[in-house]
Amino acid sequence: MPAWFMAFIVLWTIFLITVMFIGGYFMFRKFLKRLPKDDGKSILDWQDYYIEKTLHLWNTDQRQLLNELVEPVPELFRDVAKGKIAGKIGELALEDQIDELTQDYIIKGYILATPKRDHKFLKKKLREKNIDMAPYKELLESS
Repeated sequence: MPAWFMAFIVLWTIFLITVMFIGGYFMFRKFLKRLPKDDGKSILDWQDYYIEKTLHLWNTDQRQLLNELVEPVPELFRDVAKGKIAGKIGELALEDQIDELTQDYIIKGYILATPKRDHKFLKKKLREKNIDMAPYKELLESS
């Protein structure tokens, strides 16, 4: 066999192994989130519970705001991000026993549900929509 073909096979093998490890990593993370905790429910079970219990609070404007906030997330992961953020918003809403979901809860839920590195996208979107960031400054700095 020619040397270039052997090099191609070696590189292709390294590529396949790398892709399988990356896929396995993400599958393992999802598996860990599905494992039940001490209370018998997993992270994803609680997320689904909060979303289900607060679904009646969401209206078109709030859904649109959430969709705008997750626009920077790659489309492949956008539904997962929306679910995680909506779950955190639902948790906050149930803790405070509110009757109406406000923009304030959506922004707080976004801040608490996302890693700090994603907050620059939130700040940019809030500036675009002329929303004051002062009430969220402490949350943005602490998370």
